Amino acid sequence: MIAEAALIDGLTDEELTAMIATEHAASTDSPATVSTPDRVKPGRTWVTRKGVHVDRIASAWLIQRFIDRDARFKFVAARGYKPRRGELRFDMYDGEYTHAGADCTFQTLLHRFALHDRGLDAIGEIVHDVDCKDDRYHRAEAAGVASLIAGIVGAHDSDRTRLDRGAAIFDDLYEYFRKRRPSA
Repeated sequence: MIAEAALIDGLTDEELTAMIATEHAASTDSPATVSTPDRVKPGRTWVTRKGVHVDRIASAWLIQRFIDRDARFKFVAARGYKPRRGELRFDMYDGEYTHAGADCTFQTLLHRFALHDRGLDAIGEIVHDVDCKDDRYHRAEAAGVASLIAGIVGAHDSDRTRLDRGAAIFDDLYEYFRKRRPSA
């Protein structure tokens, strides 16, 4: 079989290779098999790639709201970054928390920290559909969230501002799903 592919959304060969390696590793160790939830000391520095978009914005919100309320965020170049002692990387090559199997980083964090909540699960499905562009969960809300995130990204160059603006969206979305009755 001969196949040709074109990378989209600025993925580099290095990032694509990492995603494939992560997918392969995850096929033998499903995120659902995590036996002991991860825990972190408050106030860690969480590192991710510059130019945050939906998965990194949502993951930063999840980290600060449910995992490490005192988290600090650092934005670095996608290539060549050498982590400092004590830093935790998310949604980046060789990161401690990134895509695993079919899951986006947000979903990986949910599994690894054993966050079981219908509101968070719903947001994870939306983030997955927007980030992975595979419509795996067929979430009707995905198009709206994608448009809101695109608006934030288009209006703000600062990653910190993007996180702050995105946090308001995810706070409200979480409240909606948390209070919503499950469908019959």
